[in-house]
Amino acid sequence: MATPSDVTSPSLLKPPAAAPPSDDAELPRIVPRRHLGRWIAAAVALLVLAMVLNSVVRNDAFQWQAVGQYFTTAAVLDGLLLTLWLTAAVMVLAFLLGTGIAVLRLSANPVLRTLSWGYVWIFRSTPLLVQLLFWFNIGALYPTLGVGIPFGPEFVTVKTVNLLGPTLTALIGLTLHETAYAAEVIRGGILSVDAGQTEAAQALGLGRVRTLRRIVVPQAMRSIVPTAGNMLIGTLKGTSIVSVLAVHDLLFSVQLIYNRTYQVIPLLLVATVWYIVVTSVLSVGQYHVERYYGRGAARDQAPAPLARLGPWLTVLRARTRRASLGGDR
Repeated sequence: MATPSDVTSPSLLKPPAAAPPSDDAELPRIVPRRHLGRWIAAAVALLVLAMVLNSVVRNDAFQWQAVGQYFTTAAVLDGLLLTLWLTAAVMVLAFLLGTGIAVLRLSANPVLRTLSWGYVWIFRSTPLLVQLLFWFNIGALYPTLGVGIPFGPEFVTVKTVNLLGPTLTALIGLTLHETAYAAEVIRGGILSVDAGQTEAAQALGLGRVRTLRRIVVPQAMRSIVPTAGNMLIGTLKGTSIVSVLAVHDLLFSVQLIYNRTYQVIPLLLVATVWYIVVTSVLSVGQYHVERYYGRGAARDQAPAPLARLGPWLTVLRARTRRASLGGDR
């Protein structure tokens, strides 16, 4: 007969152990949701892409042989170099001047703030082609330019026609136009930084210039770089408009060739392919610059595309070495 102590013992109160699952028991299985519409849309998109590529490759009207013939000619390469030089010079000058305009727009002086706002307002409101034609015909308004005493005699005078050629006119017009946009990009980037950062720097005794250089600008670059990259690509393509001033850029160079050979389509394709190549290189550079200035924004940054290939290349290298060793044996 069991005593009370035997009934209340811990060994008797334990539940019976569960039987181990048999191999025949079926475990629950999670079935992913099937997105039939996505696969149909992807198939249709690939079919349309295949049709477009087939029409481009097999259409003799594109004259791909002529495209390869003129792609690296001296005239085209000279126009490409002028386009690249004009883009680089315009962007450097625009951001240098735009930084000053942005600082003036954030100034506490109402006169400087109003004048800088007026500059941005005028040059953003006028089409670029109108500005270029205006600067190209500036000699009709100011036949001569002089240096001297204000409202007094002039010591040196130069004829405007001899001073401003087509290339210099294009540089001035593009720079003044892009400066207005660069000023707004920089001003927006500075305003994106929290005001507490400036207050903390002032509490630590940092001056305004050092605060702007070491605290505000590095954080503002995360907002400035993407828009600046778009501006750079837009300026590269926008330089094609200077062909109306007879500047020998990439587009004007191919125009001179097809005006002589009447091969309009292949020469336009040459310019198009070169613009795509340069734009792709600039896009890659923009991606890496954004990653550099976005290091503190996210704890874990996604690896770069080339870094993602690292493990695959390591495995491929190991397999190749193993195969070569097996072949030697």
